[in-house]
Amino acid sequence: MGARVDLTDEAATLLAKLEQQHGPLMFHQSGGCCDGSSPMCYPAGDFITSEADIKLGTLTGEFTPIEFWMSISQYEYWKHTHLTVDVVPGRGSGFSVEAPEGVRFLIRSRLMTEDELREFDLL
Repeated sequence: MGARVDLTDEAATLLAKLEQQHGPLMFHQSGGCCDGSSPMCYPAGDFITSEADIKLGTLTGEFTPIEFWMSISQYEYWKHTHLTVDVVPGRGSGFSVEAPEGVRFLIRSRLMTEDELREFDLL
C-alpha cells in the first residue's frame, strides 16, 4: 500500500537531529488556528490523540518511526490529497520542536492520482 504522507530529504535530516534532542517524535496536522494549517512536531505522547483523530501514516528514516495524525474533521477536507512534510526557513509555532532551529515544517500537498484514490477506497 502506498503512503498518504511522506517527507522531503531536508525534513528527514531535521527530524533525525530533533530526535537526538527530544527523543521519539510525532506529528499532528493543526486545524488552522494560530499557525494556519501547520504540521506540529512534538515529543511522542506530548500531544494526546483521541477518537477525534486519524493516523494518516508513519514516517520512516534515520530516526524512530514517527506517527502522523490529523483531526477527522480536517481529514474530510484533505482526504483526496497526498501530503509531503517539508521544512523552510522562518519561525513557526513555539509549540513545535523545530521552532528554536529557525525553521518550520510545512505541508506540500497534491491531489491523489486515480490509482491512489482507488487504493485508499476514495473512489
